[in-house]
Amino acid sequence: MSNRSRTRRHARTAVVGCVTALLAATAGTAWGIDNLPPLQPRVQDLRSGSKACATGADTAYVSAPPRLTAVLYDPEEDNQPSESSPLKGEFEAWWTDAAGVEQHRSYTTATLSSGIPFSWTAPADIPANTPVSWHVRADDGKATSPWSDEGDGSVCSFVYDDTSPQPVTITSPDYPTPDQEYWVDGVGVYGHFTVRSPSDDVVSYTYGFIGGPYGTVDAEQPGGPATITFLPLTAAPQMLTVQAVDRSGRVSAPTRYDFNVKSGRAPAGRWKLDDPAGSRSAAADTGTAARAGTGVTFGAAAPSGTETTSTVTLDGSGHGFLTPGVPAADTRKTFAVSAWTRPAETGRTMTVASQDADGGPGFTLGLRGQDWSFAIGGTRVFGGAPETGEWTHLLGLYDAETGLAHLYVNGHEVGTAAQATPAEAAGAFQIGRARGTAGYRDRWHGEVGDVRVYDRVVVPQEATELARRAPKLLGHWSLEDATDSASPEQSHGTPLHLGPGASIYHASDSSCIPEIDPDCTYTPPPLSGDGHLALDGETGYAAAEGPVVDTADSFTLGVVVRLADSEPAHPMTVLSQAGEHTDAFKVRYEPATQAWQLVMPEKDEAGAPERVVSQIEAADGGEGQGHRLAVVYDDGTDTVKLYADGYTNAGATATLPDGWHSTGALQVGRGKAGDGWGEYLHGDVDEIQAYAGALRDEDVVALGHTTDPCLC
Repeated sequence: MSNRSRTRRHARTAVVGCVTALLAATAGTAWGIDNLPPLQPRVQDLRSGSKACATGADTAYVSAPPRLTAVLYDPEEDNQPSESSPLKGEFEAWWTDAAGVEQHRSYTTATLSSGIPFSWTAPADIPANTPVSWHVRADDGKATSPWSDEGDGSVCSFVYDDTSPQPVTITSPDYPTPDQEYWVDGVGVYGHFTVRSPSDDVVSYTYGFIGGPYGTVDAEQPGGPATITFLPLTAAPQMLTVQAVDRSGRVSAPTRYDFNVKSGRAPAGRWKLDDPAGSRSAAADTGTAARAGTGVTFGAAAPSGTETTSTVTLDGSGHGFLTPGVPAADTRKTFAVSAWTRPAETGRTMTVASQDADGGPGFTLGLRGQDWSFAIGGTRVFGGAPETGEWTHLLGLYDAETGLAHLYVNGHEVGTAAQATPAEAAGAFQIGRARGTAGYRDRWHGEVGDVRVYDRVVVPQEATELARRAPKLLGHWSLEDATDSASPEQSHGTPLHLGPGASIYHASDSSCIPEIDPDCTYTPPPLSGDGHLALDGETGYAAAEGPVVDTADSFTLGVVVRLADSEPAHPMTVLSQAGEHTDAFKVRYEPATQAWQLVMPEKDEAGAPERVVSQIEAADGGEGQGHRLAVVYDDGTDTVKLYADGYTNAGATATLPDGWHSTGALQVGRGKAGDGWGEYLHGDVDEIQAYAGALRDEDVVALGHTTDPCLC
């Protein structure tokens, strides 16, 4: 500290004795204390710009002359109800210039209230790359506090750095050539990039890839390098941009590194299990053929909508297994294993795939109790809801880079990814059983198909695609015409039969023009194409000859509808499909809330209460140009969604764990009401489309037109 500062500090005298005398002299007086000096500023309340007060090796480095800030307080004893405890802050800064002369600058703030920040922007003439010290005290006009560095306090220091770091260099052993023509493996394989700046004060590096991730990594030591890790999610040209950040917060000019990511590697082992009936081994697309036990039957059914053509049935006995006799995965490194499965029973532990280790399995993928499960190294990830006789795609992943185990069920991650420490499992890969201390156990009972083992990360988009079951069009009714009260299906399937009060309207049916003929009644144009189904709201409906969608499995229904009334007197059903006693579902308009609703009773029982599982408000009350509605039930994820004009939201999505099979015909314009029919629709209906399977969000948008969406 300067001599000037020391002189000021020693000039401060204690006031405790005076205060004691004043208290004795003014006993019985409500406000007898004249004044106490302000409190010494606390070091924790001092900041050099955004950085805490520090000195010595921890001196703050800043990229511009900083705003010096302190919170100043007056003693509470000074505060009378009418007083605001006004204070001023006195700041002082000093440094040694190039000639060795100590320089000083000081500043006194305006009068402010106690307890708030007081500040001073350091003078513009402070030299760069030179330690500058400062302290502060409070002044209430009658007395001053001690300086902030007196006693147990501390001086604050900063260095103004006016030079940005030099740009970084980027190298990568995984993507060694920043060349537009050089494509490198690939999706699901981690890449590592080493970044370094020649500047010795760099402390971190900020980076970003196209589409993310973006982040910051710390240098190994000031001026040292850092490593950026990247997991490619898509095959595409990619670009990494990096900037160095020094201790003052200054950043370098960006450095760009271009590279190209190939598609993910094919499985290291794959057994389609589509071999001819009677086979005694399963051919391997990659890897070693798998010997089959006598409890394996080839030629079983396959999940629809997939490239799998057949599967195997395992009888759950000691003979129901397949094995190539060699390992398929290095469990100490990143790997993934997947399969299509259909359990013949649930409630017990059954193994789809495993790999032998000493005295047990190195990992298991399968069913454990009421959950799907992936276990490795004493860690188990579980979730989903196994159902007897239902196809499910499973994928277990161990990511050695993060140490996390993941489980995907039907393309969606379930449970919570967990840290795992796998043991070496150099034994044989197994399908349908897991090794125990006394032989094999937990045998699979049911179907298994298309078993794959990867030596890389299977990224989320790939997991979704592996589990995708392409929806199958069941029917498309454009409602352009009708013959003998039957409107045909586009592909010559089952027609819709028109009941009384239902008719096909064509654009040519209205020959008058309201602007010319005042007696002409305006009729809206067809909803789509040349015509639509018009329903009178009293008896009008159309119906298929039987059920169109299997409500116990995934399905999609789309329809275009326009209401004839702006304020209907009662709910009106657009589509429904009944069971024996009630509707399995119905899509309707509810005038009380001006919303489209999806209603699904929980059971097919007389008097079963209806449950509105999802709804979307209709901005125009359901009139205007009409609305494109869709219902998508995904049995694999146990969710059902309602869409309006391609849009859905959280309120239109519900969990539906147990869909039930309806046997009634698809109804257009009415729903079950007690022992009969009701909720007749007064309005127009067009472009009814039905699918087995759940359409994706991007496919739902294309419903409601004369042509069907391309489900690529």
